[in-house]
Amino acid sequence: MTPLLIALAGGLGAAARFVADGVVAHRNPFPFPLGTVVINVTGSLLLGLLTGAVIAHSGGPTGVQLILGTGFLGGYTTFSTASVEAVRLAAGARALTLSFAHAAGMLLLGLAAAALGLWLTTP
Repeated sequence: MTPLLIALAGGLGAAARFVADGVVAHRNPFPFPLGTVVINVTGSLLLGLLTGAVIAHSGGPTGVQLILGTGFLGGYTTFSTASVEAVRLAAGARALTLSFAHAAGMLLLGLAAAALGLWLTTP
């Protein structure tokens, strides 16, 4: 039953990503793909919170962590889109600077968000 729930949660996470990206893109006046950054950073924060909560309360992975972490947040976050966007930015004006800022910034913000989530939920 857990694999089915992980798959369903992954579909819901992908739908949530689609909606969130649309909301951010609609309000983003810049050519920078801000939606993917927001999605990956919030997903990292949520995964850090989830992981910290599981560690603090049970000490090991649970079905809920698999369904929410692997399923929903795996579907919500998107490494492949971030990679394609970095390559696409590299082909435009100010190519390498913008592409590097996008890739490195998302990595650093994602790590910081995950660390914050862990820090907030562990004693």
